[in-house]
Amino acid sequence: MSTIPDQTREARDRVIESANRLGVQLNEEELDRWMKSITEATGDSDIVVDHETGVFGHKVTMLDFDPKDVERFRAIGKIVEFDDIPGVVETALALSGSAAQSKVQTHPGDCDYFERVNIIAPTKSAACEILARIMREKAISSLSGPNYQLIELKFGSYSQDIIRGNNTYHHGSPITWLPEEVVAGEIQATDLQGNPLVITWDSVAQEPGWCKLDWVVADQVRGQLANASNVLDVTWEAPDGTITPLDGYLDGYFQEVYLDAQSAPIFSKLVKQVSADVLDDYVARLQKEVQKYLKDDHLNYGKAAKRLYNIFRLNGQYEEAAFLRELFDEPAALLYQVHSLVVTVQEATEKSSVFDIESILDQTDELIMSVIKVLEGEAELEIVRHLLRLYRCISRQKPGVPLGPQVEAAQAEVMKIVNNFFYEKMAGFSTIKAYIDGLKT
Repeated sequence: MSTIPDQTREARDRVIESANRLGVQLNEEELDRWMKSITEATGDSDIVVDHETGVFGHKVTMLDFDPKDVERFRAIGKIVEFDDIPGVVETALALSGSAAQSKVQTHPGDCDYFERVNIIAPTKSAACEILARIMREKAISSLSGPNYQLIELKFGSYSQDIIRGNNTYHHGSPITWLPEEVVAGEIQATDLQGNPLVITWDSVAQEPGWCKLDWVVADQVRGQLANASNVLDVTWEAPDGTITPLDGYLDGYFQEVYLDAQSAPIFSKLVKQVSADVLDDYVARLQKEVQKYLKDDHLNYGKAAKRLYNIFRLNGQYEEAAFLRELFDEPAALLYQVHSLVVTVQEATEKSSVFDIESILDQTDELIMSVIKVLEGEAELEIVRHLLRLYRCISRQKPGVPLGPQVEAAQAEVMKIVNNFFYEKMAGFSTIKAYIDGLKT
């Protein structure tokens, strides 16, 4: 065991005691390494560079990143990233979410990216026009390829309540564009009275709001389908050097691992503009997300646990963070990724012309095998039964026809077990339970 201070050792021992009591498997050597590293993570700079790979990020985040995955993430990153335009557009691509925590989450289902996009323009209006142009160009140029398919993107906000298909969307909510709508540059909808209306790409450009693109990709390294997303944090740099976030908020840098050392200058320029309260703001936003995932209509204790881990490791509650860290290496945590991959299979089946039916069925085989490895008894039988039904539906699938209730049934059974697992473990750790109860009230 590595040498760690007495106070840290006492915290470590409490984590081990709680894990043993709750039946959580521990890698004590890794636990020692992490607790020693995070308690000693001091210095003048919050940013750490891995000189061997060239990646960099916040010192706490870098403790959870496994550099052996960097080439895989760079390869997928080439699909999702935006190109620089000298003197006009500067970018810095990073991993976020579970992709940035590959030492913690052994079974990440998604490839989540985050990209800082700084637009140099004479006016904010001109910057918005440039963003609208490069987002549409990016979407159209990456609609599909040998190993990827664009599923949707978010750009702009609704200026009124509208109806699209069977769904009602409220004023101010983000607009989701399907690939064919991006190509057409418009969305056909109706108002609440049933009158037809057309939302054009250019008409929402001046208020871009939350910008995000989603693809399904064939992960060549792992031999499976995965969702790949890119969330943009877009800023406008005025002629006097003033930097303004186009969505009104400049994101912090507490959960990103940047993939290219050459983007360090643009990263440094932007984070200098971050508010002095950015850590408090970031934690407050995470707390709101946890509150959302504790409510019945969005109940997801797995997502709540991920955000609580980030809260605890940033606010110095290392004992609680260390315990949550271990949960994501538990066999039942694999089911959290199964839940995500069911959506990936659905999107690849319903919305893609790139992936052949055999590769999708292979992915479904893997889902079934994952469940068999993790579960036993009635729980295993119930989920496998739903996944086999899903398999049969996919094998008979006609292009463009929704899979329907089979997907929802499989997801519901998986989520029930995931929620029970994370709730039971977190509720068994007294300080984590107290924190959750505080957020609920």
